[in-house]
This record gives sequence, structure tokens and C-alpha cells, in this order.
Amino acid sequence: MATVPLVEKPPAPAVEPPVPNPRKSILSYWRLYAAISPFYLLFLAFGLIPVGFSLYLSFHRWDGLGSMEYAGLSQYKYLLTDTDFWSSIGNTIIIWALATFPMIFLAMVTAVMLNSAVRFKKIYRFAYFLPNVTSVVAVAIIFGSVFSTNFGLVNALLQAVGLDQVAWLNTPWGIKVAIATLMTWQWTGYNAIIFLAGLQTIPGELYEAARVDGAGPIQTFFRITLPMMRPVLLFVLVISTVTGLQSFSEPQVLLQTTANESTFSGGPDHAGRTMVLYFFQQTFDNNDFGYGAAVAWGIFLVVVIFSIINWRLVQRRGED
Repeated sequence: MATVPLVEKPPAPAVEPPVPNPRKSILSYWRLYAAISPFYLLFLAFGLIPVGFSLYLSFHRWDGLGSMEYAGLSQYKYLLTDTDFWSSIGNTIIIWALATFPMIFLAMVTAVMLNSAVRFKKIYRFAYFLPNVTSVVAVAIIFGSVFSTNFGLVNALLQAVGLDQVAWLNTPWGIKVAIATLMTWQWTGYNAIIFLAGLQTIPGELYEAARVDGAGPIQTFFRITLPMMRPVLLFVLVISTVTGLQSFSEPQVLLQTTANESTFSGGPDHAGRTMVLYFFQQTFDNNDFGYGAAVAWGIFLVVVIFSIINWRLVQRRGED
């Protein structure tokens, strides 16, 4: 019986997949886009548009009522030579340093204590976090009484140990210390909760191995806890830099208004006039909205530079 040779079937022609219509695919998800659109509309109305207008305004002279006058880069040139602006930068940096470094130390110590606590953990966390959700205005008024020259609690404690009174709110360094103390009290609990979250991510096996090797608590902290907490420490440092360099309510309410000075003056000798206070003074006291916008962009540049410096310092120490 003769065999019939097999004939291979010709390959089927390749069918190209249909090209999706991007316009149609986007329109098919219009309900999802409509659901998230309120956020972007509000961000556009109260975020991007004001920022863009402030940049445009910084190149003009405007008192808020009349017509704008184009000024070019003249306001930024004056900003570079404005001694009051540079003085406000110095005040802000000093207050930031006096508040941030003690605050980070106290927050880390508090977080370690909370992490090792056995009972009432939630109560402790609530108690330490409470200052951050308390009204800054109310707290500043209380701190104004605490640092009062004649009837303040701090001076009462100084007199109890035989020291002289200090005019905290009438001397340059006293003003800075009072503002920094207020900021430290306000943000220590908030950052302690962040540090606590980072501590709870460290594996317990590392600590057990350290105990087996005979490491003490101090060695364990510097060899295990601190290196593992470096990303959290970097986050806290950057956030503290951004918030600390934009301090406004604390000095504004703590120093309040005197008979002959503006509410944005920063107290005697302008010792508590931060960058944001200077921005408000130029904008609303002097009605110079154009120069105020230039000051605002100067503040933005200072905050960015200091955030980058802090980030690089922490990263370099981590690499070492």
C-alpha cells in the first residue's frame, strides 16, 4: 500500500493586533478621572496658580490696589543687599539650630523609652503627641507668661536657686531661646512618634545577637539602632528644617505687638524677626506686594539650600 506524503500546511498569515486608540482608552476611564479631579482642581486653584502669580508679581511693583509697574530683576538685586533680610535669615538659622538639635535628641530618647515601655504605651504616645495638635496661638500665650520677666515660671526657678532674673522677651538671645524652647516643646512628641515607628521596624534578632556578643546598651544604640534609623533621621531632619525655617506663629504671637512696633517686627532690636515675619512685614505693613513676593522666593531658596545641605551631611556620614 502506497503511503501518501504529508503536505505541510502553509503558515497562517500573521494577524497584527489592533492598535489601541489612546483617546478612546482615556475616555473609557472618565469616571475615575472625575472622581480624583476635585483634588487637582483645588491644587490648581490654591497651589499652582498662586505660586505662578507670586513669581510673576516678584518682577513688578504693586501696592495691592493700583496698577502694576514692571521692575525686572531690580527687586531681586535689592534683596541681595537688603541687610534686614539677611538679619532675618541669621535670626531664623539661630532659632532653628537652638530648637532642632535638642528636639531631635529629646525625640530620640523619648522614642527609645516608649519602645521599651511595657504598660500604658498608648497613653504615653497620646501625651507626647498632644503638644503638636494644640493651638500654637494658645501655647505661645502660655509660654509668654512662662518667660515673663517679673512673674514668669522660668525666672521664679532661677531665683529659687539664687540666680538673677533674665529679661527673656526683651533681650536678643533671650527672645531666641524662648522661641526655640516653644518650638522644641511643640515638635518633640511628633518626631518621637516617627522615631518610634522606625524603631519598631528593626528586627529583634539584631539586638539578641548583640546581647550574645556582650554589647552593652550604649554600644547597641550606636552600632545597631542609630545606623538602622538613619533614613528616619534624615526624614525628620529635612522636615524639621523645612518647618523650622518657616517659623511664623511662634515669634509673632510670643512677642505680640508693642506700642510703637509692628506685630511682625520680631520684638526689641528685631531679634525674633524670622524670614517669614519679614515677608509679612514687607507685604502687609509696607504694602509692597512685589518685593514681598521676591522675599518669599528668597525664603524658598534658603529652605531648599539648607535641606540639601542637611541631606548631604547625613548621607555622607552614612557612607562613612
